[in-house]
Amino acid sequence: MRIISGSHRGKQIFPDKSFSARPTTDFAKENIFNVLTNYIDFENCHVLDLFSGTGSISYEFASRGASKIIAVELNYKHFAFIKRTAATLGFKNMQVYKNDAFAACKKLKGSKFDIIFADPPYQLENIQEIPAAIFDNDLLEDGGIAVIEHPASVNFSTHPRFQEHREYGSVNFSLFR
Repeated sequence: MRIISGSHRGKQIFPDKSFSARPTTDFAKENIFNVLTNYIDFENCHVLDLFSGTGSISYEFASRGASKIIAVELNYKHFAFIKRTAATLGFKNMQVYKNDAFAACKKLKGSKFDIIFADPPYQLENIQEIPAAIFDNDLLEDGGIAVIEHPASVNFSTHPRFQEHREYGSVNFSLFR
């Protein structure tokens, strides 16, 4: 796993071998960030990274100049790894919370983010409820974008805020505005 672009471009990140998170592939990450570049200026934006896993997405936003990143991860081992890695990389603009993503959305109600990225476990039973957790809690800034990574078997296209679907190999992203 590596940081694709920005101040830490090319930096390799090595999670423990016992990690149970499925990080977004570098290929998919590079492509979705290319798409997001057309929508959002990363510099000075506020980012919410739900189901942070290894923290790969948060590090990418931090490297590209986001001014505030909140990473939410329930698994203590993953949470500790993200905190440790962010400190090692010198990302002072990252806050890491050990919490359930749905509970975090309620707690953050009314906070505004330019980008919200959610990469839940593909087997998550209530994966279809992620857009509601974002929009019912009024978390997305006007003109902002939410991205949900999901398996091909999940279809968000009927959601009223759905904008587009992108597929990179076996990785699927749905974008919402």
